[in-house]
Amino acid sequence: MFERVALYLQDAHDLRDGLDYVQYAEARGFEAVWQAESRLVRDAIVPMAAYAAVTEKIKIGSGVINNWTRNIGLLAATYLTLDDLAPDRIICGIGAWWDPLAANVGIDRQNPLKAMEETVLVMRRLLNMERVSFDGEFVHVNGIELDVVHGRREPRNVPIYIGATGPKMLEMTGRIGDGALLNYCVPPAYNQVAIENLKVGLKESGRTLDDLDRPQLVVCSVDEDGDKARDTTRELLTQYLAQQPHIAKASGVSMDIVHEIQSLLGWPATHEQIQQAKHLVPDELIHKITASGTPDEARAKVQEYLDNGATCPVLYPVGGNVKVLIDTFATK
Repeated sequence: MFERVALYLQDAHDLRDGLDYVQYAEARGFEAVWQAESRLVRDAIVPMAAYAAVTEKIKIGSGVINNWTRNIGLLAATYLTLDDLAPDRIICGIGAWWDPLAANVGIDRQNPLKAMEETVLVMRRLLNMERVSFDGEFVHVNGIELDVVHGRREPRNVPIYIGATGPKMLEMTGRIGDGALLNYCVPPAYNQVAIENLKVGLKESGRTLDDLDRPQLVVCSVDEDGDKARDTTRELLTQYLAQQPHIAKASGVSMDIVHEIQSLLGWPATHEQIQQAKHLVPDELIHKITASGTPDEARAKVQEYLDNGATCPVLYPVGGNVKVLIDTFATK
């Protein structure tokens, strides 16, 4: 049995069903639910508020919002509001987004490390209920604060977890983050390199690895028919390897495979295009970078990520019965 386990939800289910899944996960001992926000589909904030309203203990994180599209004042006010709904249960997971999606909506991701650092540092000060003036390269605020008139004026306990994949973002996460949300679609051995990068930043901040939580997204498809579970995962990988090249790079996937998939998929990809291209994703890759198969196979693969330095699996059910997945990893 796993000591810690969390659920990751995106858009593959009806949103109202998601409320039921989160309540069920809470009852089965899951410590957190993380709501995705990546493609132009379902935002994170609305579901997070809904989960907060129907639960009592489970933590609720954004997995992850980006640091480009919400003004820093609005960003801090949003998490203040979520904390009002679920005090001490909200986690701000934030990432640097990715191209070509960012560019396609007019975001120029110049110097993403500096932009992330400024966002995190100012966000933390605002949630600490400080009055902040800051004139950076990306964040410019003049004497602003979360001006709560009615309600709690004390500093808010909203830890900031950076969704980091590349070495420089990982180093910065070790230096300024409250936690690192490690990415999915990577082999367990990737974590060893990621942790060395985190240690560089941790050393600069006078901390050790034990001071930094390291939950990790893990694509997980569970079915008593292992082949059925793996085929469901194959469809997800077909889409993500084509659309999110930073994940493809971290997973060690051949760029020849990625380019061939990209030649068949449009943006956004249609179900028919995914079906046409999914044969290009080999079983070996599914086994290497996801936890897909029978319940025993999925549990064994998740354990590999923990053995390589993750602290809590954040399980992404890509298909099938979500409650079966929750039951597979339940801690109570």
